[in-house]
Amino acid sequence: MTSQKKISFPADEATLVGNLFLPDGADGPLPGVVVAGTWTSVKEMMADRYAERLADRGLAALSFDFTGFGESGGEPRDFESPELKIRDLRHAVSYLAEHPAVDGDRIGALGVCAGAMYVSAEASEDERVRSLALVAPWLHDAEICAASYGGDEGVAARINASVQARARYDETGEVEYVPAVDAADPRAAMPMDIGFYLDPERGNVPAWPNRFAVMAWEGWLTLDSSAIAADLTVPTLLVHSEEGALPDGARRFYAALTGPKEFLWTEGTQFDFYDQEPQVTIAADAASTHFSATL
Repeated sequence: MTSQKKISFPADEATLVGNLFLPDGADGPLPGVVVAGTWTSVKEMMADRYAERLADRGLAALSFDFTGFGESGGEPRDFESPELKIRDLRHAVSYLAEHPAVDGDRIGALGVCAGAMYVSAEASEDERVRSLALVAPWLHDAEICAASYGGDEGVAARINASVQARARYDETGEVEYVPAVDAADPRAAMPMDIGFYLDPERGNVPAWPNRFAVMAWEGWLTLDSSAIAADLTVPTLLVHSEEGALPDGARRFYAALTGPKEFLWTEGTQFDFYDQEPQVTIAADAASTHFSATL
């Protein structure tokens, strides 16, 4: 059995709210894992699920809402800033490392989809993070961004819109939003019909407003996962499939890793890894085995 407790901790610009999952009856300080979900997501969409699964397997696990998302404080709301999210992860590591139920010398991180880039960047800069598990990781570089977002022109147009939206926010405090997911709106961050995000029985939870701040494009599109990988030395597990997002990006990232590494190829679409079986169990089993061996 696993216990779940609502917690909060300070970050640079806000108080962040999360859930701490602990295995019942565990003796002594436990290895701890910080869990990060997909871009635009709140903790209830998939981070809670993976944190609970890790706790079921004997680990302490923390899921939380990033600054400006879900139950956490901070402005602007729903601003997908990699820089800010990476800083938030550092504060989450601090909270977990200092918790009496956790061994601060045995901290890992798990990232789902875009969360994989964020936890990898945090681990590359924070020696307290000793191990990584990346589930259905979205791992892009400039070439992959061009292929995914309409070529160099599409990338440049989004960055230009981002710069203008940021200037407007700085001047007026007004945030320009587009839908996060909407097949009918070409401005959407994901202009496609994605069942996970639109189904209230899956990812369309009340805390998720389905919006994307236009000023986020520049930070997102200039993040380079291959450069991050080159700075990573901690043991790293990737769990992915050919039907998932950017399998070639995952291969490039894996090739650039300089530390111990393992790649588990399985089956399933990208969104299956968020909440469907057997993908969630396969990923959670592989991650817990990896953390048990490396923390």
